Amino acid sequence: MIKVARGVLLVVLPAEVVLVVLTVAGVRLPGPLLVAVEVAVALMLLLEAVTLHRLFRAARREGAGRRAAFGTALRRLVPVQVRRLLGFELRSMASLGLWVTRRRHGVPRGATAVPYAREQSSMLLVLLFLAVVETVAVELLLGALGVPYGVRLVVLVLDVYGVVLVLALWAACATRPHVVTERELRVRYGAHFDLRVPRDLISSVRLARAFDERGTVTVADGRLGVAVSSQTNVVVELSDPVTVVRPLGRTEQARVIRLFADTPTLVLDALRSPGA
Repeated sequence: MIKVARGVLLVVLPAEVVLVVLTVAGVRLPGPLLVAVEVAVALMLLLEAVTLHRLFRAARREGAGRRAAFGTALRRLVPVQVRRLLGFELRSMASLGLWVTRRRHGVPRGATAVPYAREQSSMLLVLLFLAVVETVAVELLLGALGVPYGVRLVVLVLDVYGVVLVLALWAACATRPHVVTERELRVRYGAHFDLRVPRDLISSVRLARAFDERGTVTVADGRLGVAVSSQTNVVVELSDPVTVVRPLGRTEQARVIRLFADTPTLVLDALRSPGA
């Protein structure tokens, strides 16, 4: 039943979104189609509720508390990729508040924060500028062509959301730096990646600049790369591999970590000192 519920969720919800967009845009849809879609949505919600309740009861029978059982039921019903994508957006949006108030996430007292966002600031600034220009240009163009207000409103909302997403990514990288504490090295990239490495597993750390990283978070042959603008400049070698959870939930093992820092010597000094 879980597979059926997931499949129905992935089919019906996009159809409902399309229907809402068309309705807001002023498109006249046949009455029977509207009824059919709404009935399908109601049946989907009923199926999801029944499946969620069964999973909740099963978790309760296994001894979980109400809150834990509800969380377990949600994890079993909603695909991990969907949950992680939603988590990325929520954490990125929350980072906007941290950015405005000049606070950082996950940097305890006495820890060393290692920023990495400066290198990509120019690229994000260009993306932000292009997104704003596109928003204004599209609105002016649609208005000149006499496109109905409903359609223009939908497009405008989507364009503005794109601008906010660029700002949120920038804020997440600025407020979630790498962190070195007495116990661990925390390697991050915005709201999308977070790896905690115990310091007693770190056998060596050195500077080594590379400009050819093929992705932001990559794992190949036991080597993890967390790059900024295709660059890394610090290499951390471990005595034993650690489990890496990639952005969409896939797990890998890594024994070498390549990362980027605006000031790479901060990482070396913090890891080579007795404490952070």
